[in-house]
Amino acid sequence: MNTAEKKDLQIAACKIRMGAIEGVYHAKSGHPGGSLSAADVLTYLYFKEMHVDPAHPADENRDRFVLSKGHCCPALYATLALKGYFPMEELQKLRHIGAMLQGHPNMLDTPGIDMSTGSLGQGVSAACGMALAAKLSGKDYRVYSMLGDGEIEEGQVWEAAMFASHKSWTTSV
Repeated sequence: MNTAEKKDLQIAACKIRMGAIEGVYHAKSGHPGGSLSAADVLTYLYFKEMHVDPAHPADENRDRFVLSKGHCCPALYATLALKGYFPMEELQKLRHIGAMLQGHPNMLDTPGIDMSTGSLGQGVSAACGMALAAKLSGKDYRVYSMLGDGEIEEGQVWEAAMFASHKSWTTSV
C-alpha cells in the first residue's frame, strides 16, 4: 500500500469516527468508545479488503461482515454510509423510533448489514455458519466478524471458535 492509499484510509477512518459520534450525539445514547475503537478495522475491511458493492448489497458472492458486538453499530453504520449504502444524513436518525438505524444492526432494515446482532456471542456463531455455508456450496466469499472484549468470555464464543478451528482443517462436514 502506498502513502496516498494509507492517507486515504486514515481520512476514511476519521470520517467514520466523526459519523459514529454524530449518530450517538443525535441519539443522545449509545456506545461511542467501542465504536471509535472499531473504526480502523472497519475502514480497512470495507475500503481495502472486502469485496462488497453498495449497488448490489445482496450479491450472493459478496464478502460478509458480522458485528458480533452489535452495540457498537454506530461505527458500522458510519462505514456503510461512507461506502455508499445509504446517505450520511441517516446517521442523525440513529436510535430514533421508525428510523432505519437502530441500536443494534438489523439486516431486515439496513442495507449492508449481513446479520442482525445484539446478544453478545451470537454474532461470531452466525459468522461461522456463514463460512460453513460458503464452504459447502463451493463459494469463495469470505466472512469477517468483529468481537468485543466483553463477549470473549461467553461460552458460545468459545464453542464457535472450536467449531471454526475444527472446520478449517476438515475437508468434509
